[in-house]
Amino acid sequence: MIVTTALARLGAATLGLLAATGRLTRFAGATLVHTVTPPFYPREFLHACMQIGWLSLPVVGLTALFTGAALALQIYAGGARFSAESVVPSIVAIGMARELGPVLGGLMVAARVASSIAAEIGTMKVTEQIDALVTLSTNPMKYLTVPRVLAATLTVPLLVGIGDVIGIMGGWLVGVNRLDFNSATYLKNTFDYLEPWDVGSGLVKGAAFGFIVALMGAYHGMTSARGAQGVGRATKSAVVAASVAILACNYILTEVFFSA
Repeated sequence: MIVTTALARLGAATLGLLAATGRLTRFAGATLVHTVTPPFYPREFLHACMQIGWLSLPVVGLTALFTGAALALQIYAGGARFSAESVVPSIVAIGMARELGPVLGGLMVAARVASSIAAEIGTMKVTEQIDALVTLSTNPMKYLTVPRVLAATLTVPLLVGIGDVIGIMGGWLVGVNRLDFNSATYLKNTFDYLEPWDVGSGLVKGAAFGFIVALMGAYHGMTSARGAQGVGRATKSAVVAASVAILACNYILTEVFFSA
């Protein structure tokens, strides 16, 4: 009896997970279809670009600055064990461009944007504003989801690129002022070892992470339960789901880009 009950619970949890995955996949597919079919709402898109891109720049920039600085200290301390302190500039640049810039930028945007989108759309659902859009013959997905997903997909790579530059400069500041590197030599080693695809792969990751962040926020907002508790759960679920999906997607993309 105990084994049967345990198997039944495991089966129910598995079926629930598969059903949720299917609903999310259908939602993502519908979003992509609506992205390329009219009508379009450029005003909502520009507003979303401002909210997601410009207003996220301070937190992404500060995160990248301190990450690059700490990374330089850690690499120097580790390299000193093998008399390889000179690798600090190249490793900081490659690490920021390939991994830390996109991932930490995506996670910070997820914390700020996914929660905001889920709370906003969830509140609109609770207060029946989404029903009002339907009454006015406006597709809620086109008006609420598509502009945010498109804006995040386009602006997060820009944030990642800016974060890469700030993170590398953070490493440069620490290297020159704390670790006694020559400024010209540090910058030369950075640019000599940093290849275009190192930066390009990070930007591709940024686009994927931006899509995930906005999609999770919109999905959990659209499917939130009624009431304040429902909106709270939707907000929490959006951030958790976006963060986990970003880390999983990062591994998959890294495997695809650099497995050879």
